[in-house]
This record gives sequence, C-alpha cells and structure tokens, in this order.
Amino acid sequence: MHPQSELLIHNFFSLPTEREWLRSVCGDMKMRMRRLLIVLLPFLALMIIPFVQAATITVCTFDKDTYNQGETGYITVIIYNDEEAKIRVTELTATINYYYDDENIYIQKFYTDATLPAEIQQGNSSNFYIPFSLPTNIASGYTDVHVKAISELWNEEADRWFWSDHPTYEPNLYIESPYKQQSEDYQHQLEEQLTINKNTTNMMYLFGVTTIVFAAVTVFLFILNRRARVFTQPIA
Repeated sequence: MHPQSELLIHNFFSLPTEREWLRSVCGDMKMRMRRLLIVLLPFLALMIIPFVQAATITVCTFDKDTYNQGETGYITVIIYNDEEAKIRVTELTATINYYYDDENIYIQKFYTDATLPAEIQQGNSSNFYIPFSLPTNIASGYTDVHVKAISELWNEEADRWFWSDHPTYEPNLYIESPYKQQSEDYQHQLEEQLTINKNTTNMMYLFGVTTIVFAAVTVFLFILNRRARVFTQPIA
C-alpha cells in the first residue's frame, strides 16, 4: 500500500479519538469549575453582603484597677442594641488566660450571673456582670481577658429568632506582685506597731507624771498635817 494512503487511514481512525479526549477533558474542567463555584459562592456572598452588627459591647470594665493573687472580682459589661428589632443575649462569658509562676498557662471561662436569654429592645442597653476568681499562684503583671457575647435577632416576618453575631471585648487585667503586697502588709504592720508603741510611750509618760504629781501632793499634805499638829499641841 502507498505510504500516503496509510497516513490518511491512520488520521481517519485517530481523529475521532482525539476529539473524544478533548471533549472529555473539557467536560471535566467544566465540572470542576462548577464545583469550585459552588464552594466559593458562600464566601463571595459574605464579601458582597455587608455584615449586620446587631449588638455592641459599649462598656467592659473591672470593679477595680488591680488585683492580688487569690482575689475575686467582677466585670461590668454593657451591651447596646443598634438594630431595628429586639435582640436577646443567649451567652456572655469571660475567658482568662492564666500565666502561673511556673510559666504554665491555664485557660478558664467564667459566665455571667444574669438569667439568659435576656432581651434588649431596639436602641436600648442592658448591664451584665461576670464574676471571676483568681488563683493563688497566678503570675503578676497583665493577663489577657476575652469577653464574648452571643446574641440573636428577632424577625417579625418569620416570627422567630435568628442567630445574629457575637461582639467581643478584650480588657487588660492587672495582677499585683505578691512581693509588693507583702511589702505593703509589712509596712502597714510596722505603722500599726509604731502607733502602738507611741501610744504606750504616751501612757507611760502620763503615768509617770501622774505618779509624780500624786507623790508631790502626798508629801505636801503630810507636811501640812505635821505643821497642823505642832500648832495644835497644848503649851505646858
């Protein structure tokens, strides 16, 4: 057979196979693109649709500036509803990262003492308190506190609550050095002892003066009494 005839026969039989392969590859690529688009749609929606902040923590403070090891306290949290419908707070916590003296880290979560869920009307604020207690061997210095609230938004059309958002706040908690506390306690005890010693010294001075005055009065009365006896003796 002529070589050109063999080449034409080969191209005739190989052409459909290559087309089918290309169609298969294109089909796989389209399927992958569709799957990728389905996966990316939620992320694209989050980027396009602005996030609605229904609750905001406007105030988050401790009951005092510094704490000592083993002390208790509480955090005051004020949550404001800046939505056009009522919200309710379903959870309010404070997570404290403890750094111990031996450099170990311990995380503890404290919950609000309020009864939840607690509703907040549109444009209003509510006060909450989170009590906490510190370990006796917590390291001194600043430690991280993560306050987090979870809220739900009321939908009139659906007549139900929908998950809304979780505002956060991160105040700084300061733990006083135990050496400074011991020094202050020692200074306080020293001042008390000095006050006691001063009062004791004053009492001794007063007692001494009183004794001297009493002795002088006694001597004076004794002399006066002897003179009176001399004057009253009968003349022989």
